[in-house]
Amino acid sequence: MATNKRVFTLRLAEENFEKIKVIADKNKRSIAMQIEYLIEQHIEEFERKNGIIQIEK
Repeated sequence: MATNKRVFTLRLAEENFEKIKVIADKNKRSIAMQIEYLIEQHIEEFERKNGIIQIEK
């Protein structure tokens, strides 16, 4: 399956990784999809408080 998602390396403390793994399992997501979801939620919260982030294309 092709994707347009950018690939990068993320280093996490072991404890944070294990906790995200538990959360991902409970939400029936992969670890990567859980991290992406958490990032999306944080961006939405940030933009609600600070305004839309404009991205140059």
